[in-house]
Amino acid sequence: MADVQKLREKLGIHPDFPKKGINFLDIFPIFRDPILTELLISHLVTHIVTVTLANSPDKKIDAVVGLDARGFLLGPLIALRLGAGFVPVRKTGKLPGETVQVMYSKEYGTDEFAMQADSIAPGSNVIIVDDLIATGGSAQAAGELVKKLGGNTLEYIFIIGLNFLKDRWKLDAPIYCMIESDE
Repeated sequence: MADVQKLREKLGIHPDFPKKGINFLDIFPIFRDPILTELLISHLVTHIVTVTLANSPDKKIDAVVGLDARGFLLGPLIALRLGAGFVPVRKTGKLPGETVQVMYSKEYGTDEFAMQADSIAPGSNVIIVDDLIATGGSAQAAGELVKKLGGNTLEYIFIIGLNFLKDRWKLDAPIYCMIESDE
């Protein structure tokens, strides 16, 4: 787990951002270093190949779903390595063509996510990726979109999981957080 420790050490910590009392964990210092970026993606892909696929009856992943916006940094790189497609989840009104939508609760209010209606074939095996899971609202919404299109979420994968927020355990598939944080 030396790779995880090395990545953890490179996270930026910004106190009182975006508001007082919150310590923002910044993944962008990792992406400024190509070696660390490779280390990050290789770690996540190794987990997917050795754990996620090992527990999957079909032993395949058809699509990697990435949440707006940091999931867009991880998703295409992971999908390419797995030989899978990449599917973006965006706020409603940001994707062209026919879409499916779902409302979800945030810490302060609600929001709505959308996915293109033809992006996941029924029966497809999918993983959902994002940088961080806090309450799990946006991840749960992405899972609902996958379900609406007939897909099967095998796992939710995050760089960072916030231990002190436990609602994330309400997700409909296993969760992998490379770095667990109490900040």
